[in-house]
Amino acid sequence: MPKLKTKSAAKKRFRTTGTGKVRANVAYKRHMLRNKPQQMKRQARGTFILCKSDAEIVKKFFLPYA
Repeated sequence: MPKLKTKSAAKKRFRTTGTGKVRANVAYKRHMLRNKPQQMKRQARGTFILCKSDAEIVKKFFLPYA
């Protein structure tokens, strides 16, 4: 079976932790930040762990060797 290519967009957006979970950036923090509450901006800092069903999709189709 040939090697599979990793999706370039996925390797920019997702990383895997040591235990195999998928880590992603939080959405809605790029522009128009004046209109968004301070609490929302604080909670959107850093990254978060994807839920199990989404993580399986990312690992199967986008990051085949993660």
